[in-house]
Amino acid sequence: MGPVRLEAITWERLGDLLAERLLDLTPDDGSPWPRIAFDGAPAARPGDLAARVAEALRVRGRPSRVVDTHDFLRPASLRFEYGHHDVDAYAQGWFDTGALWREVFGPLEPGGDGRILPDLWDPITDRATRSPYVHIPSGGFLLLHGPLLLRHWFPFDLTVHLLLSPGALRRRTPEADHWTLPAFDSYAAETDPAGTADVLVRADDPRHPAWSG
Repeated sequence: MGPVRLEAITWERLGDLLAERLLDLTPDDGSPWPRIAFDGAPAARPGDLAARVAEALRVRGRPSRVVDTHDFLRPASLRFEYGHHDVDAYAQGWFDTGALWREVFGPLEPGGDGRILPDLWDPITDRATRSPYVHIPSGGFLLLHGPLLLRHWFPFDLTVHLLLSPGALRRRTPEADHWTLPAFDSYAAETDPAGTADVLVRADDPRHPAWSG
């Protein structure tokens, strides 16, 4: 694959353009709920872009629900079974993908009822959040954000990847979390999110993103 041509843009304009693109999105499987991925390392702040798109959709009269995969962490006893800095555990075992399939994607399948669980686990208390289910009306969007999303075969209808160069990723990741960086190196090599996502956003400079959509 050749180099991707990226165009400078503001975050505000990017949120608007993505929202406009989503208005015409029709899931291939017939689901009435388009499912969108905002994939990126925590340092890239994919949740900020998901929130911008949600607001842009709101002013256009379309409902959405933003869900953070960090609200679907597994209990600490499972995350830290092999130590607090185990890269393989972070990449493959920190997030409760089974719960995401069951509580978020399952209700949004064709014939589903649209009632999803917005969060599952509080990492501070290390207890279940016990949040009530929320309903996404037909035609509403799931905006799921988090790291390493494109390796799980979730049924996304559009994928957005926020890319950081290795240098920017290291600079913008807190030093205490530098142990996670090899997980993103492996993810880039094995999954190629920058090459496979529908929309690529380069976020090395948080003030001046660039995109290719």
